This record gives sequence, structure tokens and C-alpha cells, in this order.
Amino acid sequence: MARMSDQPARWTQATVYPDMWANPEDDPRDNEGPGPDGELATLLDVLTNYRMTLRMKCEGLDAEQLARRSVPPSTMSLLGLVRHLAEVERDWRNWISDGDPLPKLYGRRDADFDEAVAEQAVVDAAYSDLEREQAATDAVLAEHEQDLGERLGKDGIAVRELLVHRIDEYARHCGHADLLRECVDGRVGQ
Repeated sequence: MARMSDQPARWTQATVYPDMWANPEDDPRDNEGPGPDGELATLLDVLTNYRMTLRMKCEGLDAEQLARRSVPPSTMSLLGLVRHLAEVERDWRNWISDGDPLPKLYGRRDADFDEAVAEQAVVDAAYSDLEREQAATDAVLAEHEQDLGERLGKDGIAVRELLVHRIDEYARHCGHADLLRECVDGRVGQ
């Protein structure tokens, strides 16, 4: 069990607001001014910001730090979260498909976390998988943007419901990423 003195000191690069990740003017997410117009634009903007937040939580870490399970006894790591979100993007396409389901990316249940090992090739593959799966799910949903109430797939999932579910999944895991990152190197979330 780690002693308190073994934990990294809490730090931030923000100078204006020391409890933030970065100064607001350095935050790449667009949080200034009026929000987007319309339901679809709002949902996509929130999803984009959560996706960016996840990447920000992982920035500047090496393969070992990304794979570190920094909050025992949890098997979560930042790398595992990247892999998990790639897997669920694929699963969401299965929800709205009428065809045979796509196979799991990482095989058996929990392999997205359990096999998130500290190798640069695994890190590179995880980011590649995430980008590919996000783009594929985005492309399928873009075909149905005119009616967010349209029901898709064998179970009749509404487009709106899937968009909200995606936001929920990323938001929840960004919260996990805050804690994981702080335990890796002391960097705080925003």
C-alpha cells in the first residue's frame, strides 16, 4: 500500500486559476461565447469536448504512465480507458446495425483494461483504434441526423438516445481519468 509521501504532489500548469488544469485562454475546448444552435449541434459539441478532454488527460505521459493502474484495486488505467472507449464505439454501431455484430476489438470481456500494457505499440494501436471507431460511428450516425427520434437497429435505439449515451460514457470516463491522472503525476483536472 502506498504511503501518502509516495503520492505525487498535486500540480497544475495554470497560473491564473491554480485549481484548474490550464488557464482558460490556453484550454483548446471552446467554452467562450454562445453555445451552438440546435439540439444536434449542441450534442455533437459536448461529445467533441469530452473526447478532447480525454486526450488532454493522457497528454505528456509515456507508455508506462498511461498503462499504470494508479487507483488500486481498480484495474483502470488511462490506456485502458482509451481502449475501452474504442470498444464501446464499436459496440454502439452494433446496437444500430441490422446486420451481424462486429467482433470485439480486444477479444474477451475486460481485455480492453486487462491487456493495456506499457508498450508504445499498444498505446499507438489504442489511439488508432479509438480514432477509427469514433469516425466509423460518427459516419453511421451522420446518415441519420435529420431526425434524432429515428429508431435504428434491431432494438429500435433512437439516434438522440445513442448520442446522449455516448456523451454519458465519455463524461463518466473523463471523471475516472481525472483521478487516474492525478494519481500518476499529480496533475489536476478541469
